[in-house]
Amino acid sequence: MIDFVSTRTPSGPGRALSEALAQGLAPDGGLYVPRAFPHLDPAIFEESTLVGRAVRLLAPFFAGDRLEGELPAIVAAAFPFGAPLREASGGGRTYRFLELFHGPTAAFKDFGARFLAECLSRNLEEETTILVATSGDTGAAVAGAFHGRPGFRVVILYPDGRVSPRQAHQLGAFGGNVETYRVSGTFDDCQAMVKAAFQAPRARTGRKLASANSISLGRLLPQMTYYADAALSCAARSNEGAHETSFVIPTGNLGNAFAAWMARALSTDTGRRLPIGTLTLATNANRMLVDYVASGEVAPAATIATLANAMDVGAPSNLERLRHFASDRAGIAAVSVDDAAIAQTIATVFRETGYAICPHTACAVAAAPADFNGVFVATAHPAKFDTIVTPICGPVAVPAGLAELLARDAHAAPLAASADALLDALRG
Repeated sequence: MIDFVSTRTPSGPGRALSEALAQGLAPDGGLYVPRAFPHLDPAIFEESTLVGRAVRLLAPFFAGDRLEGELPAIVAAAFPFGAPLREASGGGRTYRFLELFHGPTAAFKDFGARFLAECLSRNLEEETTILVATSGDTGAAVAGAFHGRPGFRVVILYPDGRVSPRQAHQLGAFGGNVETYRVSGTFDDCQAMVKAAFQAPRARTGRKLASANSISLGRLLPQMTYYADAALSCAARSNEGAHETSFVIPTGNLGNAFAAWMARALSTDTGRRLPIGTLTLATNANRMLVDYVASGEVAPAATIATLANAMDVGAPSNLERLRHFASDRAGIAAVSVDDAAIAQTIATVFRETGYAICPHTACAVAAAPADFNGVFVATAHPAKFDTIVTPICGPVAVPAGLAELLARDAHAAPLAASADALLDALRG
């Protein structure tokens, strides 16, 4: 059975997967990682569907855990929607997009949030508060995944005025067991508040806490699956034999991109690997990851507000995981994109192909060279960013799930950007 250790005490005692999922953050404040990577199931190369590949990929991580027998049902319940590859051609160029926005809240976060909800529901021992900081998309995905589930309370923190209007409406539209707070600060403030709450004595929070941010293994592990699926699908279509697919990934907190790195790091017991090539981290003006990849130095900075707001992160949490496993940063590139380039890229892709992309996906396209023939990761539906996309592309059709949420009333309570303010809210 594989066990999971803290990035800060890698030689310390390990935890079973179920325990690490339930805890979220390790007791020493570190992030859980596998002590060693398990061998990839060779049968994954014979599978042809996202669900089938996901079960094969994740089975070695679940081996020996109490949730092992539940994995096929967890995957089937979490991924009723797909992650299709979509080509858009025009202007002498073909763009390939991995569309990760077909879930109920129209963002890639639906994959990890629903998977985590299915795992924790099957492992629930006491009433639990799911605590999440969001820069725009995570909160709605987590709220949707846990809304109405018995035994769970969901508390969402988002930076007031720093998410798109439709994202803000989504975040406040659930009600019931979901509480939403608009924090007078940045996403990094929200993230720091969440981490402080996990470090506080339980008497100060009132009940058990669990994380649904990308620090959670329950978010990280399932995100590997669509990279495996896309790479294997591209290889099957290729006439080049052992074809590797490179990805350009919009990233803020580094969870999605690190999941791609993990998928690439796995191998069978004979050394066969998934056909995943270079990973390019596409950031907005918050360029800490770009500077880290270039220098190896970690220098958190104040968050800068940008058009790609879900990536407005000055101190990415999952950098701790990347440094733990890949301090040499081999096979990783990083590029920073400013707002002018984001807007211009949205306009160019739409003018050439008629395909509308969100500001985050635009970062990926802008970060790649013109001759790039890999896959751009499309992390959110452009309709979530109508105030940015509509003036450039015209009105974009709203997906049914998003339209249903936008039709509801929405409310978010104000909250000061302090750990004590959050602890008081949790006790309330």
